[in-house]
Amino acid sequence: MLTGIETALCALALLVALLLRPWRMLAGPLLTPALAALALLPWLWLMPQKMPQGLQVQLSGACLLVLMLGWPLAVPVLVAVALLVWLAGAQPPETVISQLLWVGLAPATLALGIGAGLRRWLPPHLFIYTLGRAFLGTVVAVFVAGVLRELLYRLAGGVALEQALVARWLMAWGDAFLTGLFAAVFVAYVPRWLATWSDTRYLHRD
Repeated sequence: MLTGIETALCALALLVALLLRPWRMLAGPLLTPALAALALLPWLWLMPQKMPQGLQVQLSGACLLVLMLGWPLAVPVLVAVALLVWLAGAQPPETVISQLLWVGLAPATLALGIGAGLRRWLPPHLFIYTLGRAFLGTVVAVFVAGVLRELLYRLAGGVALEQALVARWLMAWGDAFLTGLFAAVFVAYVPRWLATWSDTRYLHRD
């Protein structure tokens, strides 16, 4: 039952993303970060399989990917990452689909909504982007995605909710630290790798 729901949600996200024809963005400078994500992100997602039993540290990287590629392009890249994780790892397809949804697509979609809200309600400022969207936005997106996952699995007889939420909260801050750090570096040195960044908007340059 849960696998069917997760598969349907993943398929829906991929369909919506493909309808926006995201491959058009690969003609510019975003090809490099997209290929880098395909090379590096699978190893991040494989981390729980390589750790001792009971020590399940899972970082997402999805929010950073949305900042770099935009949501429409980030979705098929995340699907490709999940496929590589399945091919290189030892988990069954249903586990990889669950990871794709709750570690990848759900945080990415929430990050999109948070970014849209910040653009609408807060002034265009460098620190709104780096601290608000990249750092705090990632905390919220990853944690809320984790809460939704734990609530759904709790209904199916998962682990104690309080313990799971504490773990999700701590991992969300780890993800936020990495996302905020890389976003700040990219803004300073390679802003062309950030599809969501604009010098005109955030630095008030013509």
